[in-house]
Amino acid sequence: MSGGRAVFQEMRNMIRPMGTTTTNVLQKTRNIGIIAHIDAGKTTVTERILYFSGKIYKKGEVHDGNTVTDYMPEERERGITIKSAATACEWDSYKINILDTPGHVDFTAEVERSLRVLDGAVGVFCAVAGVQAQSETVWRQANRYHVPRISFINKIDRIGGDMNKAVKSIREKLGGNAVPLQIPIGREKDFIGVVDVIAGEAIYFNDADEDAFTKGPVPPELVAEMEKAREVIIDAASQFDDAIMEKFMAGETITAAEMKRGLRAATMACKATPVLVGTALKNKGVHQLLDAVCEYLPSPLDMPPIKGKIPGKAEEEVERLPDPAGALAALAFKTISDRNGDLTFIRVYSGELLNGSVVWNARKGKQERINRLYKMHADKREPVEKLSAGDMGAAVGLKLTFTGDTLCDRDNPIILGAMSFPDPVISMSIAPKTTADREKLGEALSQMVKEDPTFHRHTDEETGEVVISGMGELHLDIKVTVLQREQNVSVDVGRPKVAYRQTFDREVEVEGKHVKQTGGHGQYGVVKVRFELHPLLTGGVEFESEVVGGRVPTEYVPAVEDGLKEFGKRGGRLKWPFVGIKAILYDGKAHDVDSSELAFKSASELAFREAIDRVRIVLLEPMMRIEVEVPEANVGDVIGDLNSRRAQVDEVSYSGVNRIVSGKVPLAELFQYSTTLRSMTQGRGTYSSEPCAYTPVPAAIAEKIILDRAKALELR
Repeated sequence: MSGGRAVFQEMRNMIRPMGTTTTNVLQKTRNIGIIAHIDAGKTTVTERILYFSGKIYKKGEVHDGNTVTDYMPEERERGITIKSAATACEWDSYKINILDTPGHVDFTAEVERSLRVLDGAVGVFCAVAGVQAQSETVWRQANRYHVPRISFINKIDRIGGDMNKAVKSIREKLGGNAVPLQIPIGREKDFIGVVDVIAGEAIYFNDADEDAFTKGPVPPELVAEMEKAREVIIDAASQFDDAIMEKFMAGETITAAEMKRGLRAATMACKATPVLVGTALKNKGVHQLLDAVCEYLPSPLDMPPIKGKIPGKAEEEVERLPDPAGALAALAFKTISDRNGDLTFIRVYSGELLNGSVVWNARKGKQERINRLYKMHADKREPVEKLSAGDMGAAVGLKLTFTGDTLCDRDNPIILGAMSFPDPVISMSIAPKTTADREKLGEALSQMVKEDPTFHRHTDEETGEVVISGMGELHLDIKVTVLQREQNVSVDVGRPKVAYRQTFDREVEVEGKHVKQTGGHGQYGVVKVRFELHPLLTGGVEFESEVVGGRVPTEYVPAVEDGLKEFGKRGGRLKWPFVGIKAILYDGKAHDVDSSELAFKSASELAFREAIDRVRIVLLEPMMRIEVEVPEANVGDVIGDLNSRRAQVDEVSYSGVNRIVSGKVPLAELFQYSTTLRSMTQGRGTYSSEPCAYTPVPAAIAEKIILDRAKALELR
């Protein structure tokens, strides 16, 4: 048995037998997310899934602002998804729990925490644009959590819609083993059906009856293409099924059931991505997509046991099987503030979470009472008595439990791996207009921070100014709108500011000496630190100790680490955090009587200051990967404008009748870009962007930025 097949079989064997009813329920449960780039159509796909499964009886439209999962006023006004919404439906005796996630990069945290708790995902791609910027981001997030995926090529009826091009972009840009299960019949507006490659038949959609479609022979002109697609399916399936491989090598016919079985194994191992095609807006292809969700995406029983750590024993790893009779293991993955009590979204991996029970918050080390449990349908709640292994739901009124916390049995504690979120790249000041607003502002911001791990707030110690930080202009704009509309807080906002970073231009060795004698015990600490450059370190200053022979006593080394990291985070004179630096403590001196943690911490800060004086500071700025879609007549103007913004244009490609300009541009140059783009293209141009890296600011521009920063800090 090959390595991939062995891993898959071992994973299956780890699930111990359970009661027949429980096993059947879990086998027919799917926990999936809908992920995509903005405007690829994932909310429409979700809406059609709910409609055709009978969960809702009237289709909503994004452009009409009446979809189920986009229920926030801001979502309906702007036509975008801001918060992931949970819902569920049933299809062919399967229970499907769904998270509809945002497609805009500013709300990437919603995708991150959704993928952390999902067993599978449907990636939605525009048939015209193929893989777009945010498609790459969500795909990488799914890779990080090993989430099996199927893909749906949407909008195939649009001008320029091309399934082959979209599949090629999945393979080339995402590195995904895209395996088409269907071939479209007809192009663009003449799209009338699909060829089911595995079944070897054609499916024709009925415009007059959304639920009806007819089957027939494959059009002769598509038979050769179908045979090639079947070879791709058999190749993917054979990698995870010995029987298929043996029959293939012997030249025997592979049955449809065998192809499905092998492809399902490859999909669950994240080695293949089945691809379907359709147009959700015109109700075509959604039935087949639902069938594929049930056929190829895993149940909780198919997933490896969830792993975690025992509190206080970081080196010990434990596992929990998806068994309702097992010890409780549940992860809180999202919190929504509510006047009637915070709503905490929970995925239960093992055991049962019961109304009225008392559970253990392993991360906080405290008890938490479960008062009310719900299954969610967007903004509507269905009360339930319990959530069992494999379920997703929500609890109201939890006092201590927030995003990333684990709920478990106190006698069988476990801490599940939490999520990681990117640091904010943009900030602005915010001030209440009245005294009454001042009192409400603090509480409102605290609620927002609790809800959104990528939204930060702090008070400037020198000016008393409240500063909010987020992932982009849209992110902060929506937060301000929510403050004013939902929280009734009137505020004035300052101009957005870029979250710059600092690093050194070279390595340097320095000594920090904190020696004072004030009568009685003095203060004595000497450290020698080597600062090395590590451009890939983006989370702050990294520390390492190479001290030998007790030159710096072991008990003082943590104080040196704290001093260096805290000073690096404060950012010295310019107050921008230092990154890309590794601080290595290689020598020092201590005094038997006068040394202390405080003395060594002060010495480490002095060492950092000395290093700053001896090197040249390199200013780093966040770069954004950008895609601008415009009519061909406007390409020249758009590229010229981007060049004036210090952009690096990498590619100009076709997207139907439009052109897509791709490249990188500094965030500082993108403020109000949407207004400029609309003006240049008479409202026909659109763009998307996402953070991609921090790069040095050109010397002349950096000098002005630093000078302006220094003057602003002096004025305070």
